[in-house]
Amino acid sequence: MYTFLPDAVRQGLEEARKAALKRKDRLSVHDGDDTYRIRRFWDGGFALDLEGSERLRGHVDIYDGPKHLYQCLVVNSIAEDGERVFEFKWLTPVANAPAADFVRPDFVPAGLIGR
Repeated sequence: MYTFLPDAVRQGLEEARKAALKRKDRLSVHDGDDTYRIRRFWDGGFALDLEGSERLRGHVDIYDGPKHLYQCLVVNSIAEDGERVFEFKWLTPVANAPAADFVRPDFVPAGLIGR
């Protein structure tokens, strides 16, 4: 797509694209104490920066800033176009409330008015 542009312009566009990705995305992968910024995220996987992400494998957590969103099992990764693309076997949303052993009604009042 950018084959007709000079090398300096192509490099500047690539750097601007990387800076925009870092600015707008807050998604990150936590593997124990290690944290990696997610560049792209889709139904079957996610992509990270190429350098420093080669040993990510197994059970990891995905966060949006401080909010814990998902747990997933990373099974495969490949390097392409300056990023490492990971595939996961399963992705489970993290519950924000404890599991209930009863049926909750559809409508629950916010509070009760006392006498």
